[in-house]
Order: sequence, then C-alpha cells, then structure tokens
Amino acid sequence: MKTFLLTAIVPFALLTQTVSITRAADTYEPDCFKPYKPDTKTLQYPAKKPPYRVALANGYVGNTWRIEMVKCLQAYAEDPEIKPYIKELKIVSTGTDVAAQIGAIDNFINAGYDVILINAVSSTGLKPVVERAKRAGVLLISYDNTIESDQTIEVNEDQHEIGNLMAKWLLKEMGTKGKVIEVRGVAGNPVDLERHKGLHELLDKEKDIKVVEVVGNWDDGTAQKAVADAVAVNGFFDGMSCQGGTTGAVRALIDAKNPFIPVAGEAENGFRKLIAEHAKEGLKGWSYGQSPALVAISLKAAIAALQGNKLPQYISAPIPYVDYTSMKPGVDYFPDLSDDFFVASGFPQCSIKLDAGKLMNAAKTSE
Repeated sequence: MKTFLLTAIVPFALLTQTVSITRAADTYEPDCFKPYKPDTKTLQYPAKKPPYRVALANGYVGNTWRIEMVKCLQAYAEDPEIKPYIKELKIVSTGTDVAAQIGAIDNFINAGYDVILINAVSSTGLKPVVERAKRAGVLLISYDNTIESDQTIEVNEDQHEIGNLMAKWLLKEMGTKGKVIEVRGVAGNPVDLERHKGLHELLDKEKDIKVVEVVGNWDDGTAQKAVADAVAVNGFFDGMSCQGGTTGAVRALIDAKNPFIPVAGEAENGFRKLIAEHAKEGLKGWSYGQSPALVAISLKAAIAALQGNKLPQYISAPIPYVDYTSMKPGVDYFPDLSDDFFVASGFPQCSIKLDAGKLMNAAKTSE
C-alpha cells in the first residue's frame, strides 16, 4: 500500500472542488480508484492536515453483511498504514428511516467531522444534506447504497451489471424457458432497485420465462420463509436469483423438495458450502460478492481526497464472483466456518485484504 503524504494544508471552511473529465493517468492510484464510466468526472478538494475525524452514518443494520461491513471499517481503521490519519471514528446505524439518517448526518456535520461515510437509506432522499455538508466543509462519501449526486464521491460495484450477470448466467444454465424466483433485497433500496432492473433487462426479453418476485431483505430467515411460501403457492421453480439471504433461500428449496436448480446468489459462506455439497446433484450455483470491504475503499478514498488528491466522482469497484465449476475450499468458501458471513472481504487492487473468518468471529464475539 502506498503511504499517504502528510502535506498540503489549506483552509477547509468551505468545501469546494475542481471538476474535469476523468482520465486514469490524472487520478490518484488509478488501479484502485477506477472511474465508473468513461465520462465520469474528476473531483479534487482542498487539502486538510491529518489526522481526521471520521464518521459512518449507516442505515439498515439487520443482517450479517452490515455487521461485517462495520467490522471491516473498524479493522481497516486500525491498519498501521491508516491509523495515523484517524483521530476519531464514530459509527451510528439509524435503520431504514430516511429522516433518522438525515438527522444523524446533520449531527456529524454540526459536530465538525472531516468526512462522513454513508450507506444510504435512499438514493434521492439524502440530497438536502449534500449542500449543508459542502457549506460546512465536510466531505461526504457514499458507498454500497449511494446518493444520487455528482457533488459527492461515490464508491460501488456496478449494481445494474450484477443484475445483468445474474440473468446471463441463469439463461446460460437453464435456457430461455421456465419459472424463476427472484429474491429481492430491502424494498426501495438503491442496490435492490438497480439489481432488479439489470436482471429484468434481460429476463423480460424472454417470453417463455416467468419471474415470481419475493422480498428477502438480504436476510437468511426472511428469504427462507419467502421462498418457502412462494413454492407452496407457485409450485417448483426452474431457476433462482437472490440478492442476499441465499443460504436460507436454497434451504427453503431443499425443504420443499424443489429439484436442484441453477441459483445465482451472494457470496455467503453458507451458500457456497451448499453449492460444493450439492453441485453434482444439480445445484449449479453462481456466487457474486458485494463486498463489505467497500467501506474500506471508501475510507481510503476519504483520506486521499482530504489530502487534495484527484479522484473519480464515482469509483467503480470490481465485482468478484465464482461458480460451481471453479470454487476452491479455503479460498472461495470455508467448510469449517459458519454459514452467516460474506467471503469476499478485500480488494487486492487497493491493497485491502481483510480476513473474512476473523471478521466473522469478531462480529460473533461482540453480539
């Protein structure tokens, strides 16, 4: 990992930025901070002397991914290369209420934090805080569920592309005829909406494919019940896409004696263990990772931006995935560890590698 330079002190009372079209050669650590699209603009903020006061305004916290995400942030903030830049780290989770998250962000702005990392409850509902943060000289970085604003730095995997990839893989494995159950995430959430659009962009072109939607809230228990109810009402399915809670969703299929089918789902260790156990029986699985370590890239971007480095306004993180033909124990899944954690926990391009097993154990210890 490159060491950040402790230089360039400029007044930060009003957050201003210079803007240009992104070219990889012009931005800081381009292998890590890649532009989301070719026409993504570049942002550059006035430099500010470290160490920095950092806040996380998280929304939904009701699943293992969010717990692991918080652990990723805490672990990365203690990294010897990062720790000297952190004066204070404050974390709050507000639930799914937009007003509550806005209130938390406003509190951080008023308290004079240097940067606020945000996993947004709503892509549009948080826009009012953007101008308030800018006037106060507070940097906002949203990730995972991002704010729709070109005035803040955003970090994410391409959620629409994830939906596309799930659809392409399902069509390859099950063909262009059959019944698909789509297990969605939290209703109204930006990630859920984009993955849903990407999936249907391709599946809806096939007139002989019927899609049945259920809400799983990215949670094993919720997804398991939703899938069980759907099988009871609709009969057996020929394929399944699942945004999260995939372990529970697959167990529901097994309990309902639905024949093993192609399943495109998240990077939960339990899901991948089930694939490894039942692939020869027909459970053809494709597992992508919306990594909890997105928060670590966001913190790294925050430090870089606060030091005056040029960054893409929308940073595209790579989408890690494996399928039933290529999974390796101890690498892509962990047979001896519990089901309820997300295996993808690092980004080598950014020199970020967090041990998913240790993070999972830390999360269990703190419960």
